[in-house]
Amino acid sequence: MKHFLLVILAALWLTAASEASHAAASDAQNAKREVHALKITVLVTNLAGDARAGDGEWGYSALVEADGRKILYDTGGSADMVLRNARALHVDLSDVEDVVLSHNHWDHVSGLMALRREFAKTNSMAFSRVHVASRVFEPRLDATGKDQNGLRDIRAEYLATGGAFIIHDKSAELLPGVWLSGPVPRPNPEKNWSPGLSLASAKGLVEDNVPEDSALVVNTHEGTVILTGCGHAGIVNIVEYAGTIVGDHVVLAVIGGVHLFAGSDQIVQWTGARLKDLGIKNLLAGHCTGIEATYILRRTTNLDRKTAVVSAVGSSFTLGRGIAAGALAR
Repeated sequence: MKHFLLVILAALWLTAASEASHAAASDAQNAKREVHALKITVLVTNLAGDARAGDGEWGYSALVEADGRKILYDTGGSADMVLRNARALHVDLSDVEDVVLSHNHWDHVSGLMALRREFAKTNSMAFSRVHVASRVFEPRLDATGKDQNGLRDIRAEYLATGGAFIIHDKSAELLPGVWLSGPVPRPNPEKNWSPGLSLASAKGLVEDNVPEDSALVVNTHEGTVILTGCGHAGIVNIVEYAGTIVGDHVVLAVIGGVHLFAGSDQIVQWTGARLKDLGIKNLLAGHCTGIEATYILRRTTNLDRKTAVVSAVGSSFTLGRGIAAGALAR
């Protein structure tokens, strides 16, 4: 009997070891999966690049096309701005099923319902899955106690259409080689958010540091492309964390807002110096980055007019080609 139990225990141990080995191999394989065709097109940002190709507003949205599949990252600050700019740019959104909302702020979530309603008329799965990080639905209280969470107001309305929110408490691969960061660890002292809102905690109200802030991390054969809506977690923190998701990486491009418009020259220069140390190759900076801050980042990273660009509506980054700036930002 004792011998029989030992045999059973040995078999169970071997099975567990085998499963762990397969899981580790699978994780390693997934982390190495690469995107071979990638285009990221800015649909909403503060600057209009061409008077005939969309309007600017305070907000952000970008379409990610990776190996023939699409993800919309953020949905702008107005109900219909993504729709109008996509039409002006002749960008087809009818087959987009997955949306990522980087965080709860109104200027990144306000177009969701209009997109869902418009494209569900012909495709029931259009804009039917929204990927968010944990804590995104927590109230954000202003000085009067009013909740300023821009996503809570539309949550029930969106669910009523048959759509679903998928909540991530850690990084997740949404498409082969395309990862949602989930909540980003913050070892560097970056405070890239605006003060004034509070979160409830066991110790009472604490400052809202936008804990759900999430980026997209795209692993390509040329390096890592990082897309961020505001970079409230800190762009250096985000870039460093991207390396833990995809392994040792060349930072091919950082795209989106990095919330430095109100930062001092010292803060922006520190950020640029760290990005230079991390080996950044391209910067398509928009929305809350700030125009002057983008120029400071260009200088401190030793990039140039072609590789560090003020993002405009319609500007894009294409794997193998680099940045295409709008007419105004060229």
